[in-house]
Amino acid sequence: MTAAQWIGTVCGVGYLRPAPGTWGSLAALPLAWGLHMLGGFPLLALATVAVFFGGLWATRAMTAGKENHDPSEIVIDEVAGQFIALWAISYPSWAHGIEITALWPGWVAGFLLFRLFDITKPGPVGWADRRNDAIGVMLDDVIAGVFAAIGILILAGITHGILGL
Repeated sequence: MTAAQWIGTVCGVGYLRPAPGTWGSLAALPLAWGLHMLGGFPLLALATVAVFFGGLWATRAMTAGKENHDPSEIVIDEVAGQFIALWAISYPSWAHGIEITALWPGWVAGFLLFRLFDITKPGPVGWADRRNDAIGVMLDDVIAGVFAAIGILILAGITHGILGL
């Protein structure tokens, strides 16, 4: 396996069936937890940028000269998007000294919302997906991650603000 394949498939996770995108998103969860535990939100944010650019390179390398610009085994884009979704719990945990695992509903919501937006591809997520290039492969998941992070913040506001839980 080439370096691009290792990165693009997240060490082979992208070859798992069925639903490799879901497996890629699941693989991102312990990675995000580990990064947060090692360096808080700043390390997760830095890793997200590295994953984005590493994924862009790997996607370009894996799809060069091929008709399919978004093969299902490329799941590094899911890792980038899932990381962004989890920013909505990593930052408050880091900034306020809250144990990240105490925010477990945010982990669940982040995973589910990210998968929802990645699969249904509403608005700008679909626009990025239709680009049919490496940027589009990465960007649709980044946008889905932003949508999921916003969803987590809204759900947290409802739960803790309106409901007072």
